[in-house]
Amino acid sequence: MKIYVPLDSAAVALGADEVAATIEAKATEMGLPVEIVRNGSRGMVWLEPLIEVETPKGRMAFGPMDLADVSGLFGDLAAHPKALGLTNDLPWLAAQTRLTFARVGIIDPLSLADYRANGGLSGLERALNMDAASIVAEVTNSGLRGRGGAGFPTGIKWKTVSEAKADRKYIVCNADEGDSATFADRMLMEGDPFTLIEGMVIAGLATGATKGFVYIRSEYPIAIDVMQQAVEIGRAEGVLGASVLGKGPAFDLEIRVGAGAYVCGEETSLLNSLEGKRGVVRAKPPLPALEGFLGKPTVVNNVISLASIPVIFEKGAEFYKAFGLGRSRGTIPLQIAGNVKQGGLYEIAFGTTLGEIVDKIAGGTASGRPVKAVQVGGPLGAYFPRALFDTPFGYEEFAGKDGLIGHAGLTVFDDSADMLAQARFAMEFCAIESCGKCTPCRIGAVRGVETIDRIAKGDSAAIPLLTDLCSTMKSGSLCALGGFTPYPVLSALSHFPNDFARAKEAAE
Repeated sequence: MKIYVPLDSAAVALGADEVAATIEAKATEMGLPVEIVRNGSRGMVWLEPLIEVETPKGRMAFGPMDLADVSGLFGDLAAHPKALGLTNDLPWLAAQTRLTFARVGIIDPLSLADYRANGGLSGLERALNMDAASIVAEVTNSGLRGRGGAGFPTGIKWKTVSEAKADRKYIVCNADEGDSATFADRMLMEGDPFTLIEGMVIAGLATGATKGFVYIRSEYPIAIDVMQQAVEIGRAEGVLGASVLGKGPAFDLEIRVGAGAYVCGEETSLLNSLEGKRGVVRAKPPLPALEGFLGKPTVVNNVISLASIPVIFEKGAEFYKAFGLGRSRGTIPLQIAGNVKQGGLYEIAFGTTLGEIVDKIAGGTASGRPVKAVQVGGPLGAYFPRALFDTPFGYEEFAGKDGLIGHAGLTVFDDSADMLAQARFAMEFCAIESCGKCTPCRIGAVRGVETIDRIAKGDSAAIPLLTDLCSTMKSGSLCALGGFTPYPVLSALSHFPNDFARAKEAAE
């Protein structure tokens, strides 16, 4: 009997470790042989811990499981009170287009044999038979853009590093996933670490880099442990080391752990931290692609960008490019959180409207109250009201409405939310997390909090001051922290003026 119990952090937080231990104890008590596989999460967080049992018909899902439900797994499965049916037939999962997350939840994350049996390393095998220029061209033709927030074309970045002249080059994976309502990087590393490793090796082949680093935030202990084990397995199996799969040049990886600074999610701050320096933003130019880690040409991509590379090489650039709309090609892992019935990770092609995501995929609010706003792009993203729910999920489409996709995290609020308070939170967040490098971010955020507090006390004359301050921060900040903080503030002012008017009325 094979039973899958997620090792994913969300599942563990909801009791997955205890459920796994109870299953093992019950099997021992009954004298039954049981193999427990600690897999990644299928992404249906509202059903975690989601347990799967292998049956002749396929894997059956049960959840959310608690300790009292375990004994039923050793009886009539169809009669189990938490039985959900065959996992692959669950509507929320079946409706997705899983490319980057195709193996997450299906395989044993630390079994390279399992990875290979499910298409793993096929892309790397193909890349090993291509020259660097052809690899770069394949990535460029796929239309892949940075999934970490900026949406910069991945192929252009790789081409710049590939053509740079230097004695050493590096691949750096930004796994400092600090935005609230984002967890795709973590889920990928915990559920399918070899996909990230494979993507980084292909990036090394494309650019001539021989060393890579995965910079993971310290708040992800399970991901750190899984990635470290995966790197060791990769070395032992010849995926990493002196010769990639015995065919390619040397490429090795090292796991580095951050120290909790939000600003280190910005690529130049991350590079400073990686070099053992204080995590503060660097002025650009020079670009990291030309002078990055230790002053050498460096590719800096986030987890999902690099983890999307293997499927592009396995199935071809045209296959990947066929999904999406406009200049937003391929799929995007949506991270749905906040006041929702069905929170979790949902991978889908670009182009679905925000309204479909909130009302159909997320199932509306958990409170049952009307949706008031959705913040897309983490704590620095704009608040979209229902009037903008017809906006297709795409980089240019959101930018055209003064928003951003960012890392594709969505936080849903019902009509009880105070948008003035949310605007204040964004400013305070920036004030706390600023590295202090540039004046608009360091001082502007503090003055912004003070100005919002004036508005909350009924000083409507402070509203134009806040607008002017946001404009200054947008144009003067060196990194995304100060530059994007105005997005939630200005969108709150623009789309929810009544919340600011009520503050004046309350003060009076």
